[in-house]
Amino acid sequence: MTRPPTPDLSQTLDEREVPTHAPALPAGLAARLTGHDWHRNLVGEAGASVFRLQCPGTPDLYLKHGRGTVAQDLVDELARLRWLASVDAQGLPSVPAVEHFEYSGGDAWLLTRALPGRTAYQWLTDAPDRSIRIVRALAAALRAWHALPAPSCPFNADHHLRLAHARRRLDAGLVDADDFDADRAGWTPQDVWNAMADLLPLKAERVVTHGDFSLDNLLLDEQGRVTGVIDLGRVGIADPYQDLAVLWNCLAEFGEALQQELFIAYGLARPDENRLHFHLYLDECF
Repeated sequence: MTRPPTPDLSQTLDEREVPTHAPALPAGLAARLTGHDWHRNLVGEAGASVFRLQCPGTPDLYLKHGRGTVAQDLVDELARLRWLASVDAQGLPSVPAVEHFEYSGGDAWLLTRALPGRTAYQWLTDAPDRSIRIVRALAAALRAWHALPAPSCPFNADHHLRLAHARRRLDAGLVDADDFDADRAGWTPQDVWNAMADLLPLKAERVVTHGDFSLDNLLLDEQGRVTGVIDLGRVGIADPYQDLAVLWNCLAEFGEALQQELFIAYGLARPDENRLHFHLYLDECF
């Protein structure tokens, strides 16, 4: 099938997405999505291609597409979405409902129903007067997430597994030092690895973690309630500081006071600095 022309980027809806045309789709999926307007999501472009779909009178949908290793990532996300849908957990924010999944010829397509709300990043940017309440809501959502029944979770995401993956990426030259946070500007990937090694062995707990509990993956409504959590391909049993470190790092853009409020609201009077920095270093490898 011929690929559609490149969309006119001058018609940008906002900096997070642009209008586009439907890509080449499997026949069944193409028929199902006839009549939808397509928007290409520009956040997190390193992984799957992500599209928001709209059709009058129906809920918005999100479609993720990937090939090769990215297709496997979508298989992983599908498995985690199905497990989360089976869990009865009080106070847990919603996760996307799966509408359709297809894997063919090395391509994977994951179609989910959109969740209500705007991202925590959008709220913190547009409503700084509500920032403390927003961070407290995020901390409460994270506590609820970490209270999921760990013994029933079939997915492992602990730091031993991630370290092995990080080492393979480092040896293959896949760790991009240009993408390191400002605190590690000028570091090499090996510098990051050495810093992690200096913090081992790591004291760790075992809870169900999200794996990328970032401001762009958390949705809130007008009342400041966390309405949903997205991008769930890394869910698994790991140390809670895996999620705390990611969210703490994201909040740096909005000031140290909000970073401190995160730990207070989560219930940590004295955060474990070693665990926090270990997971920050580890996250640089991915």
